[in-house]
Amino acid sequence: MDRFDAMRTLLAAIEGGSLTAASRALGMPLATVSRKISDLESHLGTRLVVRTTRRLQLTEAGAHYVASARRILDDVEEAERLAMGEYRAPRGHLTITAPLMFGRLHVEPVVREFLQAYPEIDVRLVLADYVVNLIDDRVDAAVRIGALPDSTMVATRLGEVVWRVCASPAYIAARGAPVAPEDVSQHDCVLFDGIYGTNVWRFGRGKDAQAVTVKPRLSVNSG
Repeated sequence: MDRFDAMRTLLAAIEGGSLTAASRALGMPLATVSRKISDLESHLGTRLVVRTTRRLQLTEAGAHYVASARRILDDVEEAERLAMGEYRAPRGHLTITAPLMFGRLHVEPVVREFLQAYPEIDVRLVLADYVVNLIDDRVDAAVRIGALPDSTMVATRLGEVVWRVCASPAYIAARGAPVAPEDVSQHDCVLFDGIYGTNVWRFGRGKDAQAVTVKPRLSVNSG
């Protein structure tokens, strides 16, 4: 005998008020409904319901059993939802990674709003200017800046980052301003030595972009 199935059958009969109602609700032959309840009573060694001409009447033992059966079936359904990742309200732990400066400016405010919207979810925000391994470090989502390498991961384009070449007024006064892209190679440059950092700067777009190798007097591993 499937005890859970027998419990569901008994509850359907009690909630519907009759074996016929349980038969309709469960899509089960009336004789099968009656047999399942009888088998359950035989297994327990006690009468759970008294069948009258109009409806089913619970015995004292039946009332206690039905109350317990409801709790048990609710717990089973909740356990199944948890195992499948479904909840009445979203909850759990979420790990997100993003570049350090970009994460502070743009991801952290979104995370704060997310925490307010979903009070049962805890977030671990990993801000780092290096590529975090999503599998090894158990990271759920990552914000990355740069070319998208081939992978089996799901990615969504969020926007575009525009690179600009800048210099302080004091530096321009001392060294002069570059007129053409190739002039930059003769200047002291600060190199970002982070995720996709390179000493080859590209000016322009696509096939017309001009590649210039710069001289990094200072390399920094953080934005």
